[in-house]
Amino acid sequence: MSAVLRHMNADHNTDSLVIVRANGAPSASRATMTGLDGERGIWRVVEPEGERELVIPWSRPISERPEIRREIVALHEDALASSAPLE
Repeated sequence: MSAVLRHMNADHNTDSLVIVRANGAPSASRATMTGLDGERGIWRVVEPEGERELVIPWSRPISERPEIRREIVALHEDALASSAPLE
């Protein structure tokens, strides 16, 4: 799990921001993935009101590492389809 979090936060900060904005934190200015399990991903979001944790469920339970990528990509694609571009 730590390798996934390092990769997401080092290489995909903008992608995380797109995901959290479309899933409950539309005014987020920053997003850091802090955890995940078989049911969900967890992000720390920074909004004008302050910081908070945002839990986003996967589309289906996962049990294998390759499924993590599939679920994050699906969240990102869904977010892009339903969101305005980042400013």
